[in-house]
Amino acid sequence: MKAKASYSQTGEDIIIDYLFNSLKISQPTYLEIGTNQPKVCNNTYGFYKKGCKGVCIEPDVEMVKVIKQQRPGDTILNIGIGVSDEASADFYLFPGLMNGWSTFSKEEADIRKNDSGLNYRTMPVPLKNINTIMKDYFNPHPNFISLDVEGLDLEILQSIDFEKFKPEVICVETITFGYLNNTEKKISAINNYMLSKGYFVYADTHINTIFCRNDLFNF
Repeated sequence: MKAKASYSQTGEDIIIDYLFNSLKISQPTYLEIGTNQPKVCNNTYGFYKKGCKGVCIEPDVEMVKVIKQQRPGDTILNIGIGVSDEASADFYLFPGLMNGWSTFSKEEADIRKNDSGLNYRTMPVPLKNINTIMKDYFNPHPNFISLDVEGLDLEILQSIDFEKFKPEVICVETITFGYLNNTEKKISAINNYMLSKGYFVYADTHINTIFCRNDLFNF
């Protein structure tokens, strides 16, 4: 058997590809929230390479330029996902190779700043609700949501209208920032919430948890 290349941080794309093959979904659509790097440590690039298409959400305008260049077949939106009625919010942007730490959460930004000694700069970014994105770009929903927004993942999940939109698979970061001083821990509230919405844990890579809809496996 030929080995498959993984572009994810810890093999999540390989696991999700196997899951979609089991579900007989050969060309899943995806919504990636917090794309950052378009290829490396990316949960959707492997699907893009095999001809799948989706929407990538990235607040950092400089990274948006890179994503558009390397993934011209995707829809790239230079916005953040809002969880309130605000039309825009401050985005706390870390420099250089640490731009993956950037976040809309000032609390999370300050944790990273205090742990690393790196300063961030603040820039306003327009926001859209995740339900609006799914309504405007998918029919009836993306098969796969990849969510990594550095501290606001649970709030975004809680804003999804699961009565209208039922993605088959959701991959979300479920560990707190803390590897610089060995204080990271799992976020059990995300698991509990997804279980309450009719999903089960299909796989966990310590950093990310992959959820799948119960009804697809007759649970």
